Amino acid sequence: MELDNHSILPDSRLSSDHVPLSIEIPIGDEIIHSSKLIIPPRSEQETGFIKDIISNLKSIDTSNIEDITRLDHIVNQVRCIIERMWSKNAKKSKFSKHSKQWWSDSCRLALNSYRASRSRENWETFKLSVKEAKQSFFDNKIQEITNKSRGPWELMNWVKKRKLPATEAIKYNNRPCLTPNSLWDALHNMFNTALHRQVDISILNEIDRKPDQIWMPFSRYKFESAIYKYSDNSAPGPDKMSWRH
Repeated sequence: MELDNHSILPDSRLSSDHVPLSIEIPIGDEIIHSSKLIIPPRSEQETGFIKDIISNLKSIDTSNIEDITRLDHIVNQVRCIIERMWSKNAKKSKFSKHSKQWWSDSCRLALNSYRASRSRENWETFKLSVKEAKQSFFDNKIQEITNKSRGPWELMNWVKKRKLPATEAIKYNNRPCLTPNSLWDALHNMFNTALHRQVDISILNEIDRKPDQIWMPFSRYKFESAIYKYSDNSAPGPDKMSWRH
């Protein structure tokens, strides 16, 4: 941003030696979005999102993938399907500093009912909805951690990765390298032991060439077992998909 519109005000100097400088800074209108499209975990929208993707993926013809062009075309089809199903099932959610992860539609409806009537009965209904929503949310969190073969102490804030010390002496021949010369000798002998050594690569010709292996089919159970160790709490990528899906 260029600040060319400025002026010097010598008459406003008063008793000071410094002359005030007036600068006009253009500030345009900026739209601050207070809402975004989301699909809440374990919701009807997420169930519909997954079902719609599965039903549309079945219509893609994958029987003739012979070159990179055809593969790229199929990948673009998958991307378009995910984007359309996301737009179809996602709902607009407002967020603020008071937003809570456990907040549900039942809490919202109960709160609206109380605000409309201001009755004691609706207030008790709202508190009960909040209690049930919190209990359901944290029960799912505990169950999620339990299913990943981790302990319940993972929920505590004090269980974190320990910070390594800022410096740690490198050892070579069971002796710490405390001077630049000893460190140089350790690194030089460790990484340059094969420097200028003659290598006969003709030995590779004696190895029999193996035929290309065909990608063996695998079951759904093996696939789920392979990705089971990954966290499903990470943010989804541009395709809106996460490990949970």
